[in-house]
Amino acid sequence: MSSMQGQWADLRDRMGAGAVMVLVGIIGIWMGGHVFHVLVALICGIMVWELVGMLRPGVRHLQLQLGALTGGALFLAIYLPVGIALPLLLAPAMIGFGQLNENRTIYMTFTVMILLAGYGMMQVRDDLGFGWMLWLVLVVVVTDVVGYFAGRTFGGPKFWPAVSPKKTWSGTASGWVGAALVGLLFSINSGVGLQLMGISIAVSMASQMGDIAESGMKRKMGAKDSSNLIPGHGGLMDRFDGMLGASLFLLVIGQFIGFPPGLG
Repeated sequence: MSSMQGQWADLRDRMGAGAVMVLVGIIGIWMGGHVFHVLVALICGIMVWELVGMLRPGVRHLQLQLGALTGGALFLAIYLPVGIALPLLLAPAMIGFGQLNENRTIYMTFTVMILLAGYGMMQVRDDLGFGWMLWLVLVVVVTDVVGYFAGRTFGGPKFWPAVSPKKTWSGTASGWVGAALVGLLFSINSGVGLQLMGISIAVSMASQMGDIAESGMKRKMGAKDSSNLIPGHGGLMDRFDGMLGASLFLLVIGQFIGFPPGLG
């Protein structure tokens, strides 16, 4: 009995903090426009603040500087023509690269990923509307939630025990199934066709890759969580790493396949 309790010991904190994040996210997505832009820019700025805190502990002024620069650059970029916005989206990564004495490549890679993913989320909401932004969020959330419960229920072989000892193949594959069901539901209600199920599974995989990339980086830096901002969840980067992978993937593949598929 005690082992079962230990297995689910973090569930109450995770659900409580998760409910608050979901509520804030839904309100932001529903309102869209400036409110959503501010929310995404704030989240991305905090994630870079957390990133610098892991890569260069104890240098708070640099954390604040690069976090604020990221959030400000992202907020401005969405209001500018794409050609002018692109340098803004890369500038915080280049500036931080010049200010860090070590772990520069990690900083630059993750900061570019954060900025482009944030920009991609803003574009989905602005150009495609509430429904498709909700689809993207649901694919990521369902992948995470189904994977969490399935992995702890069924167990089995570990996905990458050296870096993420709690992740299992059963949880990983169950996340794909959950994402496919989200895709099926949206395909029925939007008329885009069943290929959305395949896209949803691919987005699910991309979200897991974002999670894996952040786990690997934290292990390299000897950090358990990106920060302690959220009870039971660690930091924003711990919660939004999957969203980063998914949004960045959609931003890239949308240019090739046309998204939403079968419309427009």
